[in-house]
Amino acid sequence: MASTARLSRRLGAATIAAAAGGAILLYQPTLSANDRGAGSQIAAIRQKISDTNAVVPPRPVQESTLIGASSANPLDILVVGGGATGCGVALDAVTRGLRVGLVEREDFASGTSSRSTKLIHGGVRYLEKAVFKLDYGQLKLVFHALEERKQVIQNAPHLCHALPCMTPCFNWFEVVYYWMGLKMYDLVAGPRILHLSRYYSAQESSELFPTLARKGKNRSLKGTVVYYDGQMNDSRVNVGLACTAALAGAAVLNHAEVVSFLKDEAGERIIGARIRDNLSGKEFETYAKVIVNAAGPFCDSVRKMADKDARTMICPSSGVHIVLPDYYSPEGMGLIVPKTKDGRVVFMLPWLGRTVAGTTDSNTIITPLPEPHEDEIQFILDAISDYLNVKVRRTDVLSAWSGIRPLATDPSAKNTESISRDHVVTEDYPGLVTIAGGKWTTYRSTLSMAEDAVNAAIKSGKLSPTSNSLTHNLRLVGGDGWDPASFTVLAQQYVRMKKTYGDKVVPGAMDTAIAKHLSHAYGGLAERVAAIAQNEHLGKRLAHGYPFLEAEVAYCARHEYCESAVDFIARRCRLAFLDTDAAGRAVPRVIEILATEHNWDKSRQKQEFEKATEFLGTFKSAKNAQFHDGKHN
Repeated sequence: MASTARLSRRLGAATIAAAAGGAILLYQPTLSANDRGAGSQIAAIRQKISDTNAVVPPRPVQESTLIGASSANPLDILVVGGGATGCGVALDAVTRGLRVGLVEREDFASGTSSRSTKLIHGGVRYLEKAVFKLDYGQLKLVFHALEERKQVIQNAPHLCHALPCMTPCFNWFEVVYYWMGLKMYDLVAGPRILHLSRYYSAQESSELFPTLARKGKNRSLKGTVVYYDGQMNDSRVNVGLACTAALAGAAVLNHAEVVSFLKDEAGERIIGARIRDNLSGKEFETYAKVIVNAAGPFCDSVRKMADKDARTMICPSSGVHIVLPDYYSPEGMGLIVPKTKDGRVVFMLPWLGRTVAGTTDSNTIITPLPEPHEDEIQFILDAISDYLNVKVRRTDVLSAWSGIRPLATDPSAKNTESISRDHVVTEDYPGLVTIAGGKWTTYRSTLSMAEDAVNAAIKSGKLSPTSNSLTHNLRLVGGDGWDPASFTVLAQQYVRMKKTYGDKVVPGAMDTAIAKHLSHAYGGLAERVAAIAQNEHLGKRLAHGYPFLEAEVAYCARHEYCESAVDFIARRCRLAFLDTDAAGRAVPRVIEILATEHNWDKSRQKQEFEKATEFLGTFKSAKNAQFHDGKHN
């Protein structure tokens, strides 16, 4: 009832809404014309997004829409950057009835948004600061993040889920400290709680997490406290945001780069941008009343296009993660150590059938393809070794990657030394609103990120939205009608798929692993992928030991703006992040299918192979690193 009341207030004071299965039933006794417009608008958007037969407008149509935005008929908002924040801004703005375009230099989630920790967290460390520093601001951050954590999971249930996380305690003070702290976390969460935290004895903990060491250097395990946070498939959530925005009416275009801004005759305000299509090389102009700069680590380079003297606001930090085989952690249970011997946080989390571990936090430079340093990988290996009873080997690293956290300072603030892990919204040149910083969990919300940026854009451009933000309970594409048992329908309905081996076509089974993968990756649209596998002889796995199908390449090319081999292996499926060597072996077949879908010639196919090889070279698997140290082998 509380969430219904909140939704009612967001849609209008007199609107009573009941959400069921992603649908909204509206009772409107005495609504104004504006309120009725908002209600019918969100109903129409929901219907369009939940239609399993709906398809996103093809890329040429989206580009034509941007070209058609003239000075006489401009877009309301043009978003620069297709990460979580940029796509969140586009979705928020288009659902308010605004004309929206978005351009992304590379691919949706090609930067930081695909290289996250994969957690949707409520900010338990903020709570610790709030208590010990009596900081109400930190407490507000926790309340806010907890609400958004619950909402992100509800909006993309096929891509997000609750994950229990175990915190080891090696003395009784730690047991009491963490138990009380996490019970307070439960209390603050209130109706937004995922599951109650609880204490487990050392014996129980070993049964839940067999590789957890019970004895270490001058210490013994007294027990663990398990609490719950959310986990997600980050880049697929990001692609889902882009596709949902496209279905709602936004013109989203990946592989399109802003090369310069257009200004009014007086040179006092930005009124558009010149854009280069990086696939065709064609350049065109598009006009907008406001530009929203959501370029993540590259925000400053966009700002300096408008004003070369703009003060730097991004403070880049490197976060390195490694992926290990599944036997390092049990399925369905993570391990988080809040404070290691050098004060850093380390974790091991099950993710898509493997174990992801991290992380580091160090200064770095901004680059399109950040690479992890060997000492950072070794730090993670050494840190998790302290808590495991199995030997952690460098040769077991299947993939290692680096992401750039765009920590931000407010360029208008007097104290520029204050770096925020929250977001900053600024308009330091008329017509250009910049949103920087923040985190995945709060990309959408009212008090931050997408809604905050759109509110600033509305004020800057004197725009006239038809409603307030409507994304609070808006399911992403594929989310409507999905439930955890949906994979069983796939397994039953598509029990006989056709696989191609050379010139022979033979039947093959839709096994449980594939059915679960398709269900979680594509939600209610998974049957589309299964139908391609069954009817177009694309039922073969792309890599041994992984559930990714050839049919997914074709589907993503047709329905998810997948325009390159790297788009697929890194963002549409996660093979590059899970197993770099397996991704390399899959690349030729991925290129072959994409060549058929996009009519590539031999030259383009060669170029794709070279780009994929370069990209995978930045992922330091054991083979890529050529690491030979007898101590760790």
